[in-house]
Amino acid sequence: MLLIVFTDRCTVLETFSLQSLILAGIIIGSGYVVRGIAGFGSGLIAIPLLALIMPLNIAVPLIVLLDYIASASQGLSNWKAIQWKDLLPLLPFSLLGVVLALYLFQSLDTQLLMRGLGVFLLLFAAYSLLSYTPKSQVSILWAIPGGMLGGLIGTLFGTGGPFYVIYLKLRGLQKGAFRASFAALFLLDGLGRISGYLITGFFDLNQIILTALALPLMTVGMYLGGRIHTSLSQQAFQRGISVLLIFSGLSLLFK
Repeated sequence: MLLIVFTDRCTVLETFSLQSLILAGIIIGSGYVVRGIAGFGSGLIAIPLLALIMPLNIAVPLIVLLDYIASASQGLSNWKAIQWKDLLPLLPFSLLGVVLALYLFQSLDTQLLMRGLGVFLLLFAAYSLLSYTPKSQVSILWAIPGGMLGGLIGTLFGTGGPFYVIYLKLRGLQKGAFRASFAALFLLDGLGRISGYLITGFFDLNQIILTALALPLMTVGMYLGGRIHTSLSQQAFQRGISVLLIFSGLSLLFK
C-alpha cells in the first residue's frame, strides 16, 4: 500500500493510503467542476469533504491556493464594471477577520473547528434554499459584518465567499458588475489569506507539492464544469449544492 507522509502544524504525522489519495483527488476534481459551473463554490464542496480524511490546516490552505490560481488564470474580463465603492469598505474588515482566524487556527482544537464548519455549512445551505432578492439596496455598513465574516470564515475554512456573495447581493449589483466585483474581491482577499498562511508557516514544501499534484485535477474539473453549465438550470444547481452541503455539514458535526 502506497503511503505518503505529511507533517502537520502540530507535528503529528498524517499518513494517507492510496485509497485516501484517490478519494481526495475525486473530491478536489468535483469541487472544481462546481466552480466551473457556478464561478465559485469549490471550497464549499471540497473542504468539508477533505476534512473527513485530512486536517483542516492542510485542506484549507491547499484549496485557498488552488482557488487563487484559478481566479488568476481566469483573469478579470471587465475592470470597468468593478464597483470599488462597494468593495473598498470591505477590505479593512476582511483583513481583521484574516488576522483573527490565523490566531484561532493555532489556538483552537481541530475537532472544534470542524464542528464550527459543519454548523456554518448547515446555516449557509438553509440560506441558499430560502434565498430571496432584496427589494432595496442595504446600507454600506453591511460591509462590516460581511468583511469580518468573509475574512474569518474564508481563512479558517476556505469558504468565505458566501458572505461576500450575500453582501454584494444585498447591495443590489447587476449581473455584470456583480461578477467583476466578486472576482476582484476574491483576488484581493485571497492575497491577504495566502500572505497570512506564509507568515504563520502554514505553507511548507509538502503543501506546495500537494498543490502541484492537485493542479491538473483543478484544471480538468473547471473545464468539465464549464462544458456542462449551460445544460443545468441555476435553480436546480443551487438546490443540489444546498442538499450536498447539508450532508457535508452533518458528517462534520457527527464525525
